[in-house]
Amino acid sequence: MAHCATLIPGDGIGQEVTRAAQRVLDASGVRIEWETADAGGEHISRYGTPLPQQTIDAVMRNRVALKGPIGTPIGTGFRSVNVELRKSLDLFANYRPARSLEGVPTRYENVDLMVIRENSEGLYSGLEHIVVPGVIESQRIITEKASQRILRYAFETARRHGRRKVTAVHKANILKLSDGLFLEVARRVAREYPGVEYEESIVDATAMRLVLDPSAFDVLVMENLFGDIISDLTSGLIGGLGLAPSANIGDQYAVFEAVHGSAPDIAGRGIANPTALILSGALMLDHLGESAAARRVERAVRAVIAQGAIVTRDLGGSASTEEFTEAVIAALESNHE
Repeated sequence: MAHCATLIPGDGIGQEVTRAAQRVLDASGVRIEWETADAGGEHISRYGTPLPQQTIDAVMRNRVALKGPIGTPIGTGFRSVNVELRKSLDLFANYRPARSLEGVPTRYENVDLMVIRENSEGLYSGLEHIVVPGVIESQRIITEKASQRILRYAFETARRHGRRKVTAVHKANILKLSDGLFLEVARRVAREYPGVEYEESIVDATAMRLVLDPSAFDVLVMENLFGDIISDLTSGLIGGLGLAPSANIGDQYAVFEAVHGSAPDIAGRGIANPTALILSGALMLDHLGESAAARRVERAVRAVIAQGAIVTRDLGGSASTEEFTEAVIAALESNHE
């Protein structure tokens, strides 16, 4: 049986890392029929928009997508394609695991965290207006409905993966109404999962505690902006965004992506590290019910990085994107279950 998936190469190094991830997933033994779709700033002249309707339609048709990095202009220009895609498909949950990789020197060992970020509201609703010249107002939206579904998703994910604890991250000491509502819903949902420990942690204290001792946490769930920041922090604990996979999940559709930038300064040079997108592809395989293949892909990536002989420059080696990809495929093909 073949699965259908949309492939969105994106900008900058996107073409290179999506090609690498596609090759690894095809080598996993899972049959995937790929439909390539465009998105990103370089396509505006062709479509009049960085996110063509054809691309949204392709994801809706195939129900899953693997997406490369897409750059977003800072302060001016078009709005984030990543955010628009999540909103268009109602991908309400962003799932970011962070696990230490042998062979990557960091300040911490045995980090194993899951950050679950609400994707649909908060400040990322993008509701801004000029009050008077020099004064901008941005609205932070928190609803009971969105809070309930992200919290239930967090507890279901914890239970499915056999995790011990869920931490609701908040700022209810200051944002008493909005984050107060989030915590009220969290406590209600937590009572439905007596087998999973529940705790609450103020976001700034959470950042400090993560740096002091990452093992104090397990699954962390939070609203949109906090999730964006904390998930980058947890990625830093394991060596950076180039090693961190990501999944955006909704009731009907799912998009798996590398969350690092499009790195236009190294685009086309063949030196980009495709690890994050390959591991995101492993999450996609698991989502498609191909769990054995997903585990083999992850083990292959980990084995190549642990050996250290064929790794990209950001990991201290000199391998090209293609050489690293070939090494992962070789490890994958020698590691069938």
